[in-house]
Amino acid sequence: MAEASKKMITDIFVEGARKGWNAGAMSIIPNIMMAFILIKALNVTGALSVLGILFEPMMTLVGLPGEGAAVLMGALMSMGGGVGILVGLFSEGLLAGEHISILAPAIYLMGSPAQYVGRILGVVGTKGSLYPVMIAIGIINAFIAMFLMNLFV
Repeated sequence: MAEASKKMITDIFVEGARKGWNAGAMSIIPNIMMAFILIKALNVTGALSVLGILFEPMMTLVGLPGEGAAVLMGALMSMGGGVGILVGLFSEGLLAGEHISILAPAIYLMGSPAQYVGRILGVVGTKGSLYPVMIAIGIINAFIAMFLMNLFV
C-alpha cells in the first residue's frame, strides 16, 4: 500500500492562517465597523439619548446606563456587533470599565440568536415554535449574569 502523503507543518499553518484571515476580513471586521457607524449615527441624531431614557429603568437594575441596552440589541444580531457597540459606547464616554465587565458575559451568553436561528436551528429541523423559548433562555441568562457581575464589580 502506498502511504498517504503528509502535509508539511508550514502548509497546515498557511492554510489555517488563510481561514483565519477570511473569517476576520469577511465577518468580524464588517460587524464591528457596522456597530461603530451605528453608534455614531445614533449619537449624532440624538436617538441614542432617547434609547438611554427608555431603557434606563431596566438597565439600572443591573448597574448600567440605559444606553447599555444598545449593546444587548447588537448582541442579538451578532457577538461581534455587540462588542463593536460596546467599544463604540466606551469611546464616546457613555460606558466605563465596570460597565464593560458587566456587559461582556451577557454578550456571549446571548450568543447571536438571530444568526443561529437561520444557520443552525432551521437546518437541523427545530420547530419554529421553540425559537422564542431558546432566545428567551439566552436573554434571561444574560440578565442573571449582569446582575451577578454588578454585585462583584
